[in-house]
Formats: sequence, structure tokens, C-alpha cells
Amino acid sequence: MIRVLLADDEAMIRAGVRAILAAGEDIEVVAEAGDGRAAVSLAQAHRPDVALLDIRMPGLDGLAAGEEIVRTMPGTAVAMLTTFSEDAYVARALGGGATGFLLKSGDPYELIAGVRAVAGGAAFLSPKVARHVIDGYGAQRTVRGADARARTAALTPREREVLGLVGEGLSNPEIAARLHLVEGTVKAYVSAVLDRLEVKNRVQAAIVAHEAGLVRL
Repeated sequence: MIRVLLADDEAMIRAGVRAILAAGEDIEVVAEAGDGRAAVSLAQAHRPDVALLDIRMPGLDGLAAGEEIVRTMPGTAVAMLTTFSEDAYVARALGGGATGFLLKSGDPYELIAGVRAVAGGAAFLSPKVARHVIDGYGAQRTVRGADARARTAALTPREREVLGLVGEGLSNPEIAARLHLVEGTVKAYVSAVLDRLEVKNRVQAAIVAHEAGLVRL
């Protein structure tokens, strides 16, 4: 089972999200919080696989709570769930270590798929959010592409291959199957790639992979 912590300051929203997640038979909501501080405390108590956090909450907001969870509980993946998709929110969430960004206005399937993806070590962005990310980086694509190619040039051929598959959104088990490797070896490659690129998470690594032209279309 994928164990989820759900944080939103509106009880009705939590009830709706919980009902949607219940449709995924492999997902269980193990704790609920109405604000960011409670979310951090409950994450520390329950050690969920995924912390699904609303952005705008009283006291400590979801962005700050997500950063704290990422910092103190690396085994818990953080995904943001919000009605807002402004660039500033997306940039801070991904920069703070979140690997999922989901919109409440999206299809319920996106919510289930997003939780499963981040729990499996992959990244998931709602289509509208992905559009924001693409547009935001488009203006500086040429410069960033050259920088990304320079950064990935130091990787071994196998590390670049793994990075390209991370860029495709594959999880560690899926990369292992594609490359005929054991999952532990893939995990080691991914960790090495993140360290050598000096990025915080798979989302940031995936962006570098796209900019460097390592992702097969």
C-alpha cells in the first residue's frame, strides 16, 4: 500500500481527495492535517510514502511544510495539491524538493496517477503545470541547453543513459527493466547523477536531461 498524508485546511476538500484516492486500491490515507505545522508533525509520526500538501494553509503554508518534510524525512515524497499554478508556486515547490505538482481542477485520474508516480520515485506534473515549466524555460532554452550539455558531459555514458530515462519520467524499477539492471544498481546510478549534477531531486534532473537533449521524443 502507498501510505499518504493529506494536508488541506478545508475539511470538505480533504474528504473529496480522500474519496478519490480510495478508488486506487493500492493507496491509503493514513493521516490528515489542516495546516502546515500539523502536516510536518504527522509526517514525522507516520512516515508516509507521500505527503500531499495544499499550498495555502494557515500558519505554515504547504510550500514551507514540504521543504521541511523533504529536509527531515527523505523517505517521504512531497507532492503539492492546489488550485494555483502560478510560476512562482511551481518554481518554489520544485526548488524545495517536491516531485509532484497537481491541480485540484484536474482529472481525478491525475491525482491517483500522480501519487503513484511520486511514491515510485518518479516525478509528476499536471499538464497545465508542465506547460508553465516549459514556457518558463523556453525563453532561455539556448543558453540553458549549452549549460546542460556542459554539465552532463562529465557523466559516464551509462549515467547519461539513466538520466535520459529519468527525463522520460521513468521510475527506478522501470529504468531497471529497460536497461536490464537490478533496481539497486539503478538507484546508485540515479544518486550519483543527482550528486554530480548538484540537483536536489529527479524533477530538476529531468529538466537538465531535456535541456541537454538526452530525452528521446
